[in-house]
Amino acid sequence: MAEAHSAVAFSFSITHEGWDINYDREVLDLVWQSGVRSWKKRLARFRTGVRNGVYPAHLQSLWLVIAIAVGLHFTQRHVPFDLVNKWLSVLPGDSLQWQLTACSLAGLVVWLSICYTMRYSLKLLLMYKGWMYEKRAPGSKVSLQTRLWGLFVKVLATWNKPGLYSFQGSLPRLPLPPVQDTMQRYLRSVRPLLDDSNYNRMERLAKEFEQGISTKLQRYLFLKSWWSTNYVSDWWEEYVYLRGRGALMVNSNFYGIDAIFMHPTKIQSARAASVVNLLLQFRRTVERQELEPILVQGLVPLCSWQYERIFNTVRAPGVESDKIIHYQDSNHIVVLYRGCYYKVIIYHNGRLLRPCELQIQIEHILQQSDEKPQPGEELLASLTAGDRTKWAQIRQTVFARGVNRTSLHTVESAAFVLSLDEKPFEFDLAHPEKLDQFGRYLLHGNGHDRWFDKSFTVCVGSNGRIGFNAEHTWADAAVMSHIWEMLIMGETEQRYDENGNTVGIPEFEPPTPKRLTWDLNDKVALVAIDEAHIAAQKLLNDVDLRILVHDAYGKGLMKTCRLSPDAFLQMALQLAYYRDAGKFSLTYEASMTRLFREGRTETVRPCTIESAAWVKAMLDSNVSIEERVRLLNAACERHQLGYQDAMCGKGIDRHLFCLYVVSKYLEIDSPFLQEVLSEPWRLSTSQTPHGQTSKMDLKKHPNCISAGGGFGPVADDGYGVSYIVAGEDLIFFHISSKRSCGTTSSERFAQEICRALADMKHLFEEYRSLQKKNPSNGTKSDKPQGK
Repeated sequence: MAEAHSAVAFSFSITHEGWDINYDREVLDLVWQSGVRSWKKRLARFRTGVRNGVYPAHLQSLWLVIAIAVGLHFTQRHVPFDLVNKWLSVLPGDSLQWQLTACSLAGLVVWLSICYTMRYSLKLLLMYKGWMYEKRAPGSKVSLQTRLWGLFVKVLATWNKPGLYSFQGSLPRLPLPPVQDTMQRYLRSVRPLLDDSNYNRMERLAKEFEQGISTKLQRYLFLKSWWSTNYVSDWWEEYVYLRGRGALMVNSNFYGIDAIFMHPTKIQSARAASVVNLLLQFRRTVERQELEPILVQGLVPLCSWQYERIFNTVRAPGVESDKIIHYQDSNHIVVLYRGCYYKVIIYHNGRLLRPCELQIQIEHILQQSDEKPQPGEELLASLTAGDRTKWAQIRQTVFARGVNRTSLHTVESAAFVLSLDEKPFEFDLAHPEKLDQFGRYLLHGNGHDRWFDKSFTVCVGSNGRIGFNAEHTWADAAVMSHIWEMLIMGETEQRYDENGNTVGIPEFEPPTPKRLTWDLNDKVALVAIDEAHIAAQKLLNDVDLRILVHDAYGKGLMKTCRLSPDAFLQMALQLAYYRDAGKFSLTYEASMTRLFREGRTETVRPCTIESAAWVKAMLDSNVSIEERVRLLNAACERHQLGYQDAMCGKGIDRHLFCLYVVSKYLEIDSPFLQEVLSEPWRLSTSQTPHGQTSKMDLKKHPNCISAGGGFGPVADDGYGVSYIVAGEDLIFFHISSKRSCGTTSSERFAQEICRALADMKHLFEEYRSLQKKNPSNGTKSDKPQGK
């Protein structure tokens, strides 16, 4: 009862003596500070919105233009188009005051015209994608056209320091490719996967589609491409993510791992406090739009739209479709420890809590060893791991009112969730199984210690190592990778003392964490939670995860081979998969389309005619070394072209996906689209980017590279492979599959990857040896490629 009374900030009653008013000054002060902070943020958003609206022009240039207009008018010179006199003709007078007003209005019109001319000039320049296809290796020459284009972009885009969203209005729309081009690319991509009879059948279906209903579907899609900001992204989010009814855990969410070669402190509360503080500082830079937008090659901006929903965001379950809820502000996080939930206030006295103050709060939670979870509380998060429809139905009943609704809102509106794990996150090169277990903890935990609906959950092991589990709907992995880079680089600063605690002296006693209360004694709730827990255990126990640390060589050797590192590794995966499965398979590699407004991803299909020819040559002892190298160069060049096409809006799969969605709206059946969209991706791959921030200096801090992250297998009989080129001599592979499948094994596939990489190294060593003996043996195709 004491807690209930203390929660009341203001009350009054009427007695025979008059009004009796009671209020809690401290709580009302918190309410006042929260309101002030919200209004400050609204004003900041308005100011940055105006700045972004006129970018690349400078807001202060308005006063210069008005001053010029005033000077021209009062020196008897005409402002362009005689704007001052035209404004005076509609104003009520021509006194000095009205003349200054007319000059200001004329200056405003001229200034806006200049702003929008600059903006649309930049937009036209950014529509040019020829720079993408230029060779970037040493010795390559850039065309005159691209050099001139780069000069104009640099003049417009870099003279005024941009904010995070400054380029949004200048980014071009994602172009809609012609159906004929998509059909040609598709048929070429499936040629190595089909025998002659099946290929001829697919070719016939494609031709019927192209000459038939595709015209009508494309017409609707063309209309959408002009009406909406991006013709793919909203449908992709809706139909691929939000309408999916399967479990988020393993099937959708992904994870990221700590920088495993650095271990700044082994004190769990200190590391957690430091990480929370760094994340909140990052949130502040995003809210203030002080974060620098990512520029490809320091010149071409990427879309920053996905950063809007990093924090204060949750995927709320629905019976038929989920929805993303983003809260404009949140002054708390939720901490999950030993099955209990705590609300932790992160603002006090008008500022963010410092790491030393946050550590006090977290230590308070860790000291609650006598706290026991309430009935149903310990396994509660299992609901977020399971079937979405069942979770939605329980949410509408059990969590629709009372303390359950209040506590659920507290979790969902938190900036993020922090999970304090009771187990250590370990890494030891001599014991690779420890890193595998590290990855499993982050991918699924124990099935009920991650709130899988939240945009991300930060996980801190008992030994101070960290990681995260992220929901996939709101953004792609590159955004979380960017956050993680900033966090890891922030840890290089002096944030811990010699004992491993956070530095600094608390200025006040921080607010005590508040235990959330639940009323889950209802039989329906307990049964639903138990069912979700059982389903989660079955799913996570089926995961076969292997994290391969390949330290035989890395990017350094690939550069000497004059091949793109990504293409090199994709060819290694093709060779490894063919040896493992005995056949080629449809392969997925994610590329980004953030060169366009609200762009997300496109699919690259690494299994090509050229890659298949090279793989077969590697298994044929009669093929010469020179021929194998020539075929590898051709395969890597084709892969690079496919990746560049995907980034430039010339992909295959997103276009076909949108045509399929239109066909469903129109209730038109297409045998071609039905077959294309039902093809399984038995090898799903993704490269984790790094170096997205200028603060990432691996020469100065070589141990700050993250081990990357991973995801679950997309197909029941396939592999999920995520990799990160972590340095000149280091590559991490995160390989997942299902134990229930008799044809896959993550350990076996890891061995095949090592074997393929060793064979490729040996191939180039033999090739160089032959070149030294006979320099005339150099192949015409042995030329440098870009990254």
